[in-house]
Amino acid sequence: MDLLTDVALLSRIQFALTVAYHFFFVPLSIGLGLILAINATKHYRAVKRGDASAEQEGNAVRFWVKIFTATFAIGVATGITMEFSFGTNWANYSRFVGDIFGAPLAAEALFAFFLESVFLGVLLFGRNRVSLKFYTVSAWLVWFGSCLSALWILIANSWMQTPAGAQLAADGSKAVITDFLAAAFNPSILPRYAHTVIALLIMGAFVAMAVAAWYLLRGKFKEFALKTMKIGAVVGIVASCTMIFAAHASAVLVWEEQPTKMAMMEGMYEDEVPPLYAFGWVDENGEKVLAPFAIPGGTSFLATGTFDTEYQGLNSLAETEKYGDINPSELPVNLVFQSYHLMVAMYGAIMLVIILALVFTLRGGKIASMKWLQRLIVIGPLFPFIAIQTGWITAEVGRQPWVVYPSVSGPDGVSLLTNDAISQSVSAPELLITLALFIAIYAFLLIGWIRIVKGFIQKGPVGDEVAPAQDMTPTRATVSAVPATKTASAPAVEKADASKEGE
Repeated sequence: MDLLTDVALLSRIQFALTVAYHFFFVPLSIGLGLILAINATKHYRAVKRGDASAEQEGNAVRFWVKIFTATFAIGVATGITMEFSFGTNWANYSRFVGDIFGAPLAAEALFAFFLESVFLGVLLFGRNRVSLKFYTVSAWLVWFGSCLSALWILIANSWMQTPAGAQLAADGSKAVITDFLAAAFNPSILPRYAHTVIALLIMGAFVAMAVAAWYLLRGKFKEFALKTMKIGAVVGIVASCTMIFAAHASAVLVWEEQPTKMAMMEGMYEDEVPPLYAFGWVDENGEKVLAPFAIPGGTSFLATGTFDTEYQGLNSLAETEKYGDINPSELPVNLVFQSYHLMVAMYGAIMLVIILALVFTLRGGKIASMKWLQRLIVIGPLFPFIAIQTGWITAEVGRQPWVVYPSVSGPDGVSLLTNDAISQSVSAPELLITLALFIAIYAFLLIGWIRIVKGFIQKGPVGDEVAPAQDMTPTRATVSAVPATKTASAPAVEKADASKEGE
């Protein structure tokens, strides 16, 4: 089978596996980081006002710190794996983009990861050692650090989609940076960053709501569940509505800068005014989309505001000098088409669930008695998870056969074919062995993470079982509470009291 001997394809599958696995924990970290910060703020305000709910709010903060930390640890471990693969499976790629890639990856470690890690340490070990205000600020800095980390990573990835601020070296062996700011703020970074982070916040909101719905189904921690459901629903509806604008900006950017990806997303082989499909199937042999209905010119309207803008299809793009490396018959057009439209469909499901959750939570907590809605919300995180993964597939597979895409505004010559990016020293058997090892180890880690998080959720937002260390010096209250025995008689108690007062 070609699959078992194609080094380039196996390298792509291996990297896709590690990225998809890593990108399960990243959305949880960034999304739940905001939920944690909001709960820390609620606790701070409750303590300052002297509310009776202050203890419960503090328990909620500790609950989310535990879940966040377990998720953060797995995310860090799986992220390291990808960075190693740049120097092994993708050595030629690393040599080509090293001048550009090194800066954002180093900045991510120095400015973002350390920020996030240091203040996560405060959340874990500083609860009784720092002021409540500093503790609350630390929660927000942890979330800010995770968002900053995502920015630097997306700068690197977006440069691969829309290169800028660089030129091809004289010998043609690598891209050389000419303008760091232009490279960092390449044409796709802002819309892609907004699109990605908002998606991660939606994921965090849905996970928080799922935890709340699970408690409601079992009649446990009802007050915490209703508060968490409200926080998740509010964050979710704000993020979901904002996503409309971010997703539109990201799609327009693709249509302007990456015409071959746009053609694959819409199944376009010939030049046409692209219609808008809700769903369909791409007949790759017949080079056409099979769909029961479509809105004529709908995609054109979304991209340009008019229903008659014609775009180039894959066949005509393959005849141009810039995109002459593509072979339309070999491109995974149907995969990109399906992943893109599934992502859009999941957004519809997200909006439906979040509106139902918000309405019936704000209506006097009516959701507490709606078992069918609680069950729907428990499985609700699947919708943003599928949307995130299919969005990633659309972005990465859609740029094939390039790993560094020759975008419309990109500098001449700065592009790299995927087949030219892989290491020449890695063999197919080695890739198959490491694939098997990754699957086994990642399955073990996932099971461990599930067991740990499940334990936290089952225990619930309760106080620590062991009280924090306190000053154990006897006082009048503690000594007088000791019952009179042969070793602690009434005279002895009186003597102890007198001695204490003398001090």
